[in-house]
Amino acid sequence: MANLLYRIGRLGFRRRGVVASVWLVLLGALVATVVSVGTAPTAGVAIPGTESQRALDSLAREFPQASGAAGTVVVRAPEGQSVATPANQATVAGIVAKASGLPGVVGAVSPYDSKAISQDGRYALVTVQFKETSDALTPEQRTAYEDLGKAAPAGWTVAAGGEPLMTEPEVGSTEAIGVAVALVVLLMTFGSLVAAGMTMVNALIGVGVGLLGLLLAGHAFDLTSVTPVLALMLGLAVGIDYSLFITSRYRHNLATGLGREEAAGRAIGTAGSAVVFAGLTVVIALAGLSVVGIPFLTAMGLAAAGTVAVAVLVAVTLLPALLGFAGDRVLPRSQRRAAASGGAGGRQDSEFNRGFGWGRTMVRRRIAVILGGVVLLGAVALPAADMRLALPDDGTAPVGTTKRAAYDLIAEGFGPGFNGRLVMVVHGDDPASVQQAVTAASAVMARTKDVVAVAPGGASADGRTALVAVIPASGPSDAATFDLVRALRDGVAPTATATGTDIALTGATAAGVDVSDKLGAALPVYLLVVVGLSFVLLTLVFRSLLVPLKATAGFLLTVGATFGATVAIFQWGWLADLLGVQTPGPLVSFLPILLIGILFGLAMDYEVFLVSRMREDFVHGQGSREAVVSGVGHGARVVVAAALIMISVFAGFILVDDPIIKSMGFALAFGVLVDAFVVRLALVPAIMSFLGDAAWWLPRWLDRVLPRVDIEGETLPPVPAGDDVDRTAPRELAEAVEG
Repeated sequence: MANLLYRIGRLGFRRRGVVASVWLVLLGALVATVVSVGTAPTAGVAIPGTESQRALDSLAREFPQASGAAGTVVVRAPEGQSVATPANQATVAGIVAKASGLPGVVGAVSPYDSKAISQDGRYALVTVQFKETSDALTPEQRTAYEDLGKAAPAGWTVAAGGEPLMTEPEVGSTEAIGVAVALVVLLMTFGSLVAAGMTMVNALIGVGVGLLGLLLAGHAFDLTSVTPVLALMLGLAVGIDYSLFITSRYRHNLATGLGREEAAGRAIGTAGSAVVFAGLTVVIALAGLSVVGIPFLTAMGLAAAGTVAVAVLVAVTLLPALLGFAGDRVLPRSQRRAAASGGAGGRQDSEFNRGFGWGRTMVRRRIAVILGGVVLLGAVALPAADMRLALPDDGTAPVGTTKRAAYDLIAEGFGPGFNGRLVMVVHGDDPASVQQAVTAASAVMARTKDVVAVAPGGASADGRTALVAVIPASGPSDAATFDLVRALRDGVAPTATATGTDIALTGATAAGVDVSDKLGAALPVYLLVVVGLSFVLLTLVFRSLLVPLKATAGFLLTVGATFGATVAIFQWGWLADLLGVQTPGPLVSFLPILLIGILFGLAMDYEVFLVSRMREDFVHGQGSREAVVSGVGHGARVVVAAALIMISVFAGFILVDDPIIKSMGFALAFGVLVDAFVVRLALVPAIMSFLGDAAWWLPRWLDRVLPRVDIEGETLPPVPAGDDVDRTAPRELAEAVEG
């Protein structure tokens, strides 16, 4: 591996014009294609094999007029008035007529027909049925629906909510903020505008190619609205990090006296090998989401994995070309002057920095560091025991939006359960059996605790499919509603068997229960696949059993602390105002499994970056403790910079109003913070020094069986005679460790 990448690095440096042109032509072709064909509409969330999805599929086949997006328009009469008076009935009728005439609307049901009027007579609900599902609605249709409330008569309140307003999250300037912070971190790290700018350009080209390819793939595959945002998050973060890591090694090679082409080749052969395996770990973790069996999660994982793969490919091919264009300008001006005058400033960048002092401190205080780190992360993880999961609803929408206003008005006038309405779908071959099942199942549901009302919802033209609306007493994300869904399903099962019909409960709340249950069942399998494959990969890379075990244990600490902090803020409401969390509530159902996949990959990035250098120095003859200090000393500044960049990129998404994106951005930013600064920079050197030479133990029989994967550059060709390399570094390092 190292030799192949070494040759690729030298070739890219030497043929930099050709390599850069190929990538730019590819980027331009993708831009032109996207402009010409446009982007595909995003897909909705489907959960095959669940009861709620079975009901939706039945509606699409047998009751198409009820399978599109259903919205609810809330009407509130002026204070002290009722919608039942003749004059006010005319006002409400005008609102119904206006809703019926909206583009894409099949029809609007008057509250006087559906009896959807509050007990005090002040509130009424207008049900608006669209022909298409929410993901197929055009922006113009959504805007027209949302604007229903703008022409409300004086004293009246009208707010539109529901499925038609389930729009794509708007990610405007947030990613630009992360990029700006990342550029500042690169400038502080490198001390060179050329090095920082080149690293950023390299990463942005990779993100551009990956994201444009993803947008084109949307024409062939169903992608949810969150998928491009996730790919953008990861593409920016890992693209900058991988370029940073290789550029740092190139600067180190220049500082020790290597010629430019040789420095680039060896940077790609060593740091590039670590990047390839770190990226492969991320790809495995993300692609492993396919074992869950939920299509939208599979698409998210594969799309993000593809973006990471592109970032790796750009880092090992385009970056050496850009290094060739930059030359010595990647070094700070002071070092270039010192090198030109024959001074010793050339080594200032690589051999001695605060990382060595930090590494020595972690080695000397290893017992205290290990105990303190484990206790700290364990305490932060405690709130995770109370984690609750659900699909997001309009109650978590930003205050001031029409869908949040509709949600609050419904809860105010009718009770919280009206926002979590359930739909029972009864389907059978015989209309008489269907009607019998509807009557019996409705009676069972009406007797069930926490059910406020059960009402007929209509039937298909052939009478083979019927709908029943069920109103719970509690809100859509309450634990009591989740328990009610399970109780209702158990309660009507005998009726379905007795009548020979299929009875399925659906709705947003029912779908949330199904997603949570399915993800809970798939999580152990997912962990086994991801951790197992990554353990094998790390064993190949480091030729050790204890290093992969340590890496996995550190990851579990990271995940626990991340879940704990996310629950404390987004569910319990701690520091909610600071982060703009207006309504604390359950975490989105797929967040835990998605975070596990992403954080595992990113955690292994830092593990490979740090430990590969420890392994490299150990293989080249240094003692185990010297190798630990060397790995931290050479890698600390890079890992700190990489972590700050990732944190800034992810934290930028906390500014997005969408609660899914906000919680995902926070969790990823916090997870990287914990993993980089507590686990990898503190616990890893402490544990590695505690293990000593045993850290690199591998049974002889396994050593013979495993293929050789050289990421340390052990098999690289000797340095050409023309390159003047400083040979004093190992001796000075040993003295620094001892001191």
